[in-house]
Formats: sequence, C-alpha cells, structure tokens
Amino acid sequence: MSILIVGAGFSGAVIGRTLAEAGLKVTVLDSRNHLGGNCHTERCEDTGVMVHTYGPHIFHTDNQRVWDYVTGFADFMPYRNQVKSTVGGAVYSLPINLHTINQFFGKTFNPEEARTFIEATQADTSISDPQSFEEQALRFVGPALYEAFFKGYTEKQWGCAPTELPASILKRLPLRFNYNDNYFSHRFQGIPKQGYTHLIGRILDHPGIDVHLNTPYTSMHASKAQHVFWSGPLDGYFGEKLGRLGYRTLDFERFTDVGDWQGCAVMNYGDPDVPFTRITEHKHFAPWETHDSTVCYKEYSRACEPNDIPYYPIRLVEEKSLLTQYETLARSEEGVTFVGRLGTYRYLDMDVTIAEALDYSEKFLRQRGHESKD
Repeated sequence: MSILIVGAGFSGAVIGRTLAEAGLKVTVLDSRNHLGGNCHTERCEDTGVMVHTYGPHIFHTDNQRVWDYVTGFADFMPYRNQVKSTVGGAVYSLPINLHTINQFFGKTFNPEEARTFIEATQADTSISDPQSFEEQALRFVGPALYEAFFKGYTEKQWGCAPTELPASILKRLPLRFNYNDNYFSHRFQGIPKQGYTHLIGRILDHPGIDVHLNTPYTSMHASKAQHVFWSGPLDGYFGEKLGRLGYRTLDFERFTDVGDWQGCAVMNYGDPDVPFTRITEHKHFAPWETHDSTVCYKEYSRACEPNDIPYYPIRLVEEKSLLTQYETLARSEEGVTFVGRLGTYRYLDMDVTIAEALDYSEKFLRQRGHESKD
C-alpha cells in the first residue's frame, strides 16, 4: 500500500516512520528545501551558532511516551526557558513570579503576602467569568501588570485588541508566587543537541520512506497514492474555495555581533511603541556550546498574506465559522487525513503534534489490519 505524506515536519515524519515500520511504502513531499517545517534548525556558517530559523522551539512535555520517542532518535540536552521582558525602561522575569511582583511594585513580599496583595489590591474580583483575554488578565493580575506585560505585547503579537481575543489564550500562562522563572512546568524539557532538523531526519531515515524536498504538492501526486496525510494548511488543500483562514506570520530581522548581545535567549518587549515583540539570541538555546560571535533575531508579527509562511491560527469568531465549513469538507474527503497545526487549524505544541501523529498512524494501521514489522 502506498502512502503520500505532505509536509516533512513532525507530523509527517512521525506518521511516515510509523507506517514504514509497518511495511507500507511512504512518500514524503515538502515544498521547502529542508526538513523540519517551522522547527528547522541550521548552523550559521559565519558564527557556528545553531539557529532556529523560524523562531525558537523548546521541547517540553509531561508525556512519557512522547519523550521516550524523541530521545530514541536524538540526544536531548536539558534546557530551561527563562524569558525576560523589557518594559518601561526596566528588565523583568517572565512568567510573572514573586521576583517580578516585588521588583515591579518595589516590595519585599513573601509568597503569601504577594498572593494577598494581588488578590486584594490588583485583581478585578468583579469579573467572575472572564470571556476575553483582557478580562482574564484583569481578573488574573490586575490593570498595572496587565498594561505592562500583556496588553502591548498581545496587540503586537495578534494584531488586534485583547478584548477581541478569547480568555483561553491567557489561561496557558502561569502566575507564580515563588522565584521559579522556568517558563514551563513540564517534567521533561530540553533541546536536541544537534538540532531539530537532525532529529526529524533521523525519524525519516527508513528504507520504506522516500523524501522529496523542493516539491510542491499537486493532484498528480495524490493520484499515485492510496491514502494522503495532509499537514499543510487546511484551506490550502481545498484551494481556499470558501475563503482564506486567518493566520499570523513572523518577519525576522537578523543581525550578528561579537560576544554576548543581550545575556539571555529571549527578551520580550511589552511597550507598544517598540515595533517588534521580542529579540532572540540563538546561542543561548545551546548553552552547552561556546561561540565567540552571536546571532540574534528581532521578531515582528503581522497578518499572513497568501505567499507568507503561516505560523499560528487566529481562531477568532470569523475564522471559527469558516473553519467549521472546511471541517465539514474535510470529513467528506475520502482517502485523506488532515494532521498537524496547519491541517487541523489549531495551535499545537510539538509534543501534542507528535502524540497525535502516533495516534493517527496507529489508528490507520488498526483499521487496515496492519501491524508493525520492525
């Protein structure tokens, strides 16, 4: 049985490997000239720094199976994501923690004092059921911290007012009443020692998998396959015939320097008059390496145009209505499975993408009576 997979990112690689190990013939196409999709990493020829070409990716998960899977293909180095934010001429730690609160308000609170202070004097307790991002933030931390760390950054990141965004976006962000500045709280956190492209290349390294880069998908490719796994944009599969789903994209302003430019991997800029959202310094994503020079990216977020690379779905009311129509089309499409962040129009972290890819491929094999031969 021949399988066509469109996209050589995590979804395509994991599905391809699982099906190839079951003895199926797999072809993987990608329109770009490299593996890894937006997780692609490569060495800067001038500095030797491992660069996350489309923005930084830190692997974090509580899923033991997913962690065992990725570490079976590559060595992972421990990594803690410790984000800083420049706001109002000062530098703070994110996520908002006890240090941030004490520094911002000029206090020396202990954890319980800080919790009481936020709840009694800052948080808007009149908001019982937050509906928007702004309401959630005001109930969460109050107007002062919201204005400093969330409002301007969010407007730049999403291109709309926080009142238009769902509260669920902010619910993913922690608030801590201790000095823990690790952005994530998952059991397993790290970055592959040789980069994500090397990891995905190892997953795709199987005699049953045939990879074609620089190869845009056409209907001719599908005609030669008995089943297609599509990890490209959902609306793109249907030629956007119902309209374009909304995405945000990123523009990067790359610059190099000598030494250490900002002293950390990620520096957010919350002030609305700063046009970029953050600066990333990529050698800090591999602290086990030593480099004399450095590579930095300024990130600018904007609406995704037809020829841009989509990064994350907007999923506002208008997009959700259109999404429902495309999902109906997708369910009626025979011989195609839509997977991944773009194929399902959802914001998915890498670990969830991998877990779902394993589930998709294993369900496919069960339905057809296949078992792994490896």
